[in-house]
Amino acid sequence: MQGVNEKLSSRPHKLASNRVWRTYHGGKMLEAWQGGEQPTDNSMPEEWIASVVRARNVGREHIVEGLSRVLTEGAEEVTLQDLIAADPVGFLGRRHHEKYGSETGVLVKALDAAERLTIQVHPDRVMAQEIFQSQFGKTEAWYILGGREIEGQPPYILYGFKPGMTRDTWEKLFWDQDIEGMIQALHKIEVQPGQVILVEGGMPHAIGSGCFLIEIQEPTDYTIRIERTTPTGRVIPDAMCHQGAGFDRMFDCFHYETYSLDEIKSRYRLQPKLIQKTESFEKYALLSYENTPYFGLESIEIKKQYALHQHGEFSVLVVAEGAGTLSWENGRVRVTRGDQIFLPAGVDALICESEHGDEPLHLLRCLPPRT
Repeated sequence: MQGVNEKLSSRPHKLASNRVWRTYHGGKMLEAWQGGEQPTDNSMPEEWIASVVRARNVGREHIVEGLSRVLTEGAEEVTLQDLIAADPVGFLGRRHHEKYGSETGVLVKALDAAERLTIQVHPDRVMAQEIFQSQFGKTEAWYILGGREIEGQPPYILYGFKPGMTRDTWEKLFWDQDIEGMIQALHKIEVQPGQVILVEGGMPHAIGSGCFLIEIQEPTDYTIRIERTTPTGRVIPDAMCHQGAGFDRMFDCFHYETYSLDEIKSRYRLQPKLIQKTESFEKYALLSYENTPYFGLESIEIKKQYALHQHGEFSVLVVAEGAGTLSWENGRVRVTRGDQIFLPAGVDALICESEHGDEPLHLLRCLPPRT
């Protein structure tokens, strides 16, 4: 696959599986999607993709979790972080490197929830800088891959404050640990495969049971949780709730605007926009820089062939469905459902071909920030 004189930044890189421990259970659909023979739910329900971010798990600080590893031929696996640090311009592009250094500015995940996640919020960039001294907050977006019923409940999310909520009321719900009151304060929305939901920093939310999705986000792991026990009874340590900010400051991370259900759906449930359609492929913008400057997301369904051009930027590919080949100047690689590929900025052009015409190769292309 790799030419003798080929620079690492001029070829695609398949990434190794990178499961991460979380406070909730899940992962069965994720393992099946990746081709696992006996998929099960467990405490590793997330796959972190193209990650240069360490997971923040209280009690597991001695374990390096979250950093993606690159599958290289004839050598031990190395981290994506190390490869980027060795050639940041080649991997990330000059414009990106000048603004962000060796930071990718984006993190991608696949996750499958067998239980509802705790109700939470992520800081926007202002609060992330003020509280955590981070240039990145944790605005994110979800692309629903699929789902399953859990105890008769179809996949759903909890999202956004209903009219009438105030900070004082929200704080009281926390101190009382009135979980039902917290749930009732948010809109409950069933989700379907193919939908895209934007979750801006400051927006209260929870991924519900049965959701199987791709998440694209800013590259941090700052999650403020206001439930001190998960739905299945796992106790959440204080530091996992406030992330070191303290209980008083964590409430500064919430935005207290309220919404009707129709406002939520029209503003934050995004509609795909057709970019190009031919006999060979269909390309859609699922999330554009008009929606958020922090990342972008495209869907490319390839019946025959598609020529991908990078224009000096890097991107991340996730194979949502199907199988096929990716070809570049000096080689080619076969990909199949569940594969994850980092495309350095040095890869100018990539020919993507479907292996079976009756089963399109469906690629999700995740794009870096443009701010």
